[in-house]
Amino acid sequence: MKKLLLIAVLSLLSASLQAQGISYIETTRSWYYLYDQNGKKIKGLSTTIGELQGYSASFFVVKSGSWYYLYDSKGNKTKAMSVSMVGKVLSVAGDTFTSQVGSWIYTWDKEGKKIAVRAAQH
Repeated sequence: MKKLLLIAVLSLLSASLQAQGISYIETTRSWYYLYDQNGKKIKGLSTTIGELQGYSASFFVVKSGSWYYLYDSKGNKTKAMSVSMVGKVLSVAGDTFTSQVGSWIYTWDKEGKKIAVRAAQH
């Protein structure tokens, strides 16, 4: 009986942790609202943080002036990166994002670490 109860509790905790990911970011004039897979609002952030560049279930990227800011799925800022270093953000997916600087495409992880580089196709 105790074993079944423990399994049930672990299952609920696992489902709760999975629900913490971003399913959708609603953008209004003044706010970004982060929602999980169950439609529950995770957090609201003022649009004064910058312009949303893209998001995935685990993080999102915002550009403000000459900086990109990475935020986790709970809406906490985790990293600041200069636009001159990153270039133009092309896409955000999974645990990575891609950017282009000149004729080079960079792949970065959600922590802001460069993990790959390749020449852009012309």
